[in-house]
Amino acid sequence: MNVFSLRAMGVMTISCVFLTLGARAESSSRAAAVLDSMPHAKSIAQVAISPDGAQIVYILGGEISIIPTAGGPTRMIPVEGKLSARDVAWSPDSKQIVFLADLSGDVPAAQLWTAALDGSAPVKRADLKGYAATPSFSPDNSKLALLFIEGIPRIAGPLEPMLPLAGVIDDQVYEQRLTTIDLSTNALTVITPPDIYVYEYDWTPDSRGWAAIAAHGSGDANWYVAHLYHIDAGSHDMHEIYRPKRQIAEPHVSPDGKQVAFIEGLMSDEGSVGGEIMTVAVSGGGVRNLTPKINSSPSTLVWTSADRILFGENVDGKSGFASVSTSGGAVQKIWAGDEFVSAQFSLNGTVSRDGSVSAVVRQSASTPAELWAGPIGNWKQLTTLNAGVKPAWGEMVNFHWTNGNMRLQGWLMLPVNYTPGKRYPLVVNVHGGPSAACHARWDSQIMGPQSAMGYFAFCPNPRGSYGQGEAFTQGNVKDFGGGDFRDIMAGVDAISKQYPIDPHRLGIRGHSYGGYMTMWAETQTHRFAAAVAGAGVSDLLSYYGVNEIDEWMIPFFGASVYDDPAVYAKSDPMHFVKNVKTPTLILVGDCDGEVPVEQSVEWWHALKALHVPVKFVVYPNEGHVFVKPADWHDYFQRSLEWFDEWFAKALAQP
Repeated sequence: MNVFSLRAMGVMTISCVFLTLGARAESSSRAAAVLDSMPHAKSIAQVAISPDGAQIVYILGGEISIIPTAGGPTRMIPVEGKLSARDVAWSPDSKQIVFLADLSGDVPAAQLWTAALDGSAPVKRADLKGYAATPSFSPDNSKLALLFIEGIPRIAGPLEPMLPLAGVIDDQVYEQRLTTIDLSTNALTVITPPDIYVYEYDWTPDSRGWAAIAAHGSGDANWYVAHLYHIDAGSHDMHEIYRPKRQIAEPHVSPDGKQVAFIEGLMSDEGSVGGEIMTVAVSGGGVRNLTPKINSSPSTLVWTSADRILFGENVDGKSGFASVSTSGGAVQKIWAGDEFVSAQFSLNGTVSRDGSVSAVVRQSASTPAELWAGPIGNWKQLTTLNAGVKPAWGEMVNFHWTNGNMRLQGWLMLPVNYTPGKRYPLVVNVHGGPSAACHARWDSQIMGPQSAMGYFAFCPNPRGSYGQGEAFTQGNVKDFGGGDFRDIMAGVDAISKQYPIDPHRLGIRGHSYGGYMTMWAETQTHRFAAAVAGAGVSDLLSYYGVNEIDEWMIPFFGASVYDDPAVYAKSDPMHFVKNVKTPTLILVGDCDGEVPVEQSVEWWHALKALHVPVKFVVYPNEGHVFVKPADWHDYFQRSLEWFDEWFAKALAQP
């Protein structure tokens, strides 16, 4: 349940039954002033380098731009009607691009376009009534492939606002199907059957098929049990080539068409990837682990030759790149840095065909995002989209500590204008997931404003996180709220020994798994003066039966709640709710399918009954990740105000 693993969003309005606490009056609080003063940086949505490495296409604010890799003037690709573009990819010959353009309206709809680089007008290839994603050219340049859910009434994905239940529920399954478009006729052909959901795919180099990750049934829930298939373009037959032990992502066919590489590991969210790099023959057979016991978390990959794979990784909280040979041998580390580098090795990714040139978006806590290109680690900056934008917060520190014999890592942001010796509050920000990680990224919504308020802001990567290998990521299996909670509290203690932290002004917050951990922390300690629980799981037993992605829980708890309720009960905040004394702000979207609003209602109801100070805010028509910027702004402002209020009360205590 990772709030940071965002899917592409179209422009649409969702209708949903909702609970709301009413409109909010304009606030003149200190928190509101701080949040409103945060610097506004532009964000690059997607980057793709041409296979020949000569040009880069990127999307900014729904608009498409192309810039030479060596630098030079940027030119725009016009999008009809100023529609919002997304999911851009190059043709194999580097002469044209394909992209989707979302239409506004109450239900998803998009147009599929290609645009040549010779200056001719873009060509519309299809009108798609439903949700479409990840278009790509066939290697022979004769067809396009894409993933398409015809007629779905909402944007696909478990993070999006869900529709209210009505009618015969089992009949309301919308499957995402692999679809092709013939570039000579624009004829559309649906390839995969109507009872299977395709999540990711890659063409075979002969253009006669695909490797794909797919599962039967509901797309939101069954990604966690998806298998790897080979799909024949002629017969449309699907042949299973691998049934994984855990979750899989990033399928890529080798240049010689003989192998499929992918990442397998314990993953809590579709799109939030980490694990080990595996290969299997396209025809099936034995699976090889190319990175056994690697001490990092590979997250993206691309073939650069028939026997070598380049991959991006999280290594101890840093962004990194490495490569590995399918012939054996050690992993070769290429680069790592204390920054966040997004390199989207997708179907037509951000590395040239031979791997010699890459295009990445680089950012850090002190530097907003810009486009860079060149050999990995020797990039040159190409854009100045955020020239002059400076942080309004303090320094970010890569912080390490230990819990027993376990070495741990997180990111600590110092208060703005930090003065050694002065005592400061500390807010702990628990990331989503748990299979995810905190990075040193530009942050004008959470840690940046906390620093500007005069707080230390801490984002730990406890066991269960990415960054230290698969065994570390599996460290909280059957142990939610155990070792991971102790890791976080050991981090608080280590910071308090090194920095002037006021022990009476500690706060904790998080969303999704972070919301769960906030609720759990309240039951285990009274050290926190205030807590903010966003979309938190309060009752694991009831949650199992009402959430829309229940398959995620079995890999983490070992069995369903019906087969082993005890393993859930020992990690269940509601079983220990009578211990709670911490003033708590609860925030949630009313159309959240990953962590339904009822979980927040349960926690609010219990805290009210126990006379614990509590405030509950429900955001109408919002899912697990909010789609309206105004709601995010309100969410973060209320969080800051809550900490400011209760820290002030703690300071006033004798």
